[in-house]
Amino acid sequence: MVNWLEILCAVDFSTCSRAALEQAADLARRFDARLSLVHVWRGARAAGPALAVAPPALILGEEVELGRVLDDWKREAERLAGREVRAVLASGSPAAEVARLAAEEHADLVVVGTHGRAGVKRALLGSVAEGIVRQAPCAVLVARAPAECD
Repeated sequence: MVNWLEILCAVDFSTCSRAALEQAADLARRFDARLSLVHVWRGARAAGPALAVAPPALILGEEVELGRVLDDWKREAERLAGREVRAVLASGSPAAEVARLAAEEHADLVVVGTHGRAGVKRALLGSVAEGIVRQAPCAVLVARAPAECD
């Protein structure tokens, strides 16, 4: 039998990642597991031309706002899971950071939502969920959300 004790849930604050949050909270409650939420933004570590000219105050303001939103999601996850939830705000490549955190935290399971893109949209935008599946050191549950996420 599977015994997930450390669950990491990656969220991007979309309707699609809400499905992942619900699945992860349900599993944390059922398995009496520790749940960590992670949001990875392409901020300071993922420097590009736009970031190079952005004032530090703007970058800090964005990070503070993301932290507030993550705190709201954390409270919702705690309500659904019936337990304390850890929240992590990281910057860089989302798939690589989620995989790194999963290894660092010795996660047994990563839960991630998907937008379900296919064809040209997927080729142009890439797939964070697919990257996590390929790079994570543990099992990955890809939660498919309602049709409005496509």
